[in-house]
Amino acid sequence: MTKKRTAHTAQGTALGAATVASGLVAGVWYAFACGVMPALARTEDRVYVEVMQQINVVIENPVFFAGFFGALILIAVCAWQQRGKPAGRWVLAALVLYVLVVGVTSGANVPLNNELAAAGAPAGIADPGAVRERFEDPWVLWNIVRGVLGTAAVYCLWHATTRLRAARPDSAALPHARTTRI
Repeated sequence: MTKKRTAHTAQGTALGAATVASGLVAGVWYAFACGVMPALARTEDRVYVEVMQQINVVIENPVFFAGFFGALILIAVCAWQQRGKPAGRWVLAALVLYVLVVGVTSGANVPLNNELAAAGAPAGIADPGAVRERFEDPWVLWNIVRGVLGTAAVYCLWHATTRLRAARPDSAALPHARTTRI
């Protein structure tokens, strides 16, 4: 295997890993938007608060953090690797979008989670409906925003992989590696 092809393969592997990691994170936001939050919307206020408090504790684990921050690091590495190349603009767009995902999460969803935690144990909350009222709609909105941004980042990474594959050193011998330019 030539040195150029080995480097290309390593870049493709990094881009694939970035795509998978960011896809997993976008999938978390999607699952919340399509399943978790609609199900919780059907519950009583105290149950809603209790379950969301528990989710916010449980989600802070090494597996989630590895995907969430790993995607950011991998996309940044890929942006560096692809600078000036046909896939570079797509990876840079994915990086900007994913940075926005991190910004929305840390600037909107996490502060809302912290406010919900600060309300205390659900059994001791005098008005769980008021606590839920301050939390639910803004959290759902910002989750949808980060879900859309995350999905757009995955699309950009996917598109970058098609560009990278088309630029493969031996792509002339691989008719399936050719892509249509948009």
